Amino acid sequence: MPAQQKKLIFCVAGVLSFACALGTAAAIGTQLWVRGTILCTTGALLVNATGPELHKFIGEIQYGLFSGQRVRQCGLGGRPFQFSFFPDLLKIIPASIHVSVILFCTVLIIFALVGAGFFMFNAFGSPYETLHGPVGLYLWSFITCSCGCLIMILFSSEVKIHHLSEKIANFKEGTFTFKTHSEQFANSFWTILVCSLVHFLNALLIRFAGFEFPFSKSKDSGTSTGAVDLMY
Repeated sequence: MPAQQKKLIFCVAGVLSFACALGTAAAIGTQLWVRGTILCTTGALLVNATGPELHKFIGEIQYGLFSGQRVRQCGLGGRPFQFSFFPDLLKIIPASIHVSVILFCTVLIIFALVGAGFFMFNAFGSPYETLHGPVGLYLWSFITCSCGCLIMILFSSEVKIHHLSEKIANFKEGTFTFKTHSEQFANSFWTILVCSLVHFLNALLIRFAGFEFPFSKSKDSGTSTGAVDLMY
């Protein structure tokens, strides 16, 4: 492939990687990871609410990695309540999983920026070490894609398996009991999925540029010297 086309591919991959870093950083600070509705079961049972009457006991909840808000509905109108994970909810949430999600988000941002830098370096510079060449580009793309997958798996398990929304809804509720009525992942969660797919696409772009995967070797690779292997 001509050098100009390779430079263009590396520039596109670098811009995508940098955009993913910014998108992940923005997603961390939002409350748009989960949106849902919560049902006040205690109030609904007291008045035996059914059908349209049940809507008077359905509130809303949304939260991110650091904070969120809920609106409790127990038949007397909405009562908004702001909450923070640190330190308010640490005793009722799976703290190890939640902290791991934040940690992997940070790692994703760092390696996405590193990958963007090396993509641009390979586009406009002269690589002289393996980590500056195709092997390094595969490495950064693999790490960032893996971090994105781990974030989605851990956060999904926290929400679905550990019933995070119900734990938040029943926080400091002594009399009323709330149950999740509906629940869906919001924009910030899907941003992580898009970032993972983008870094997988970056690996394909490297292959499209004409570079083999690090673990694939040609038949005549034994005749090449170590110095040549570090260059391209």
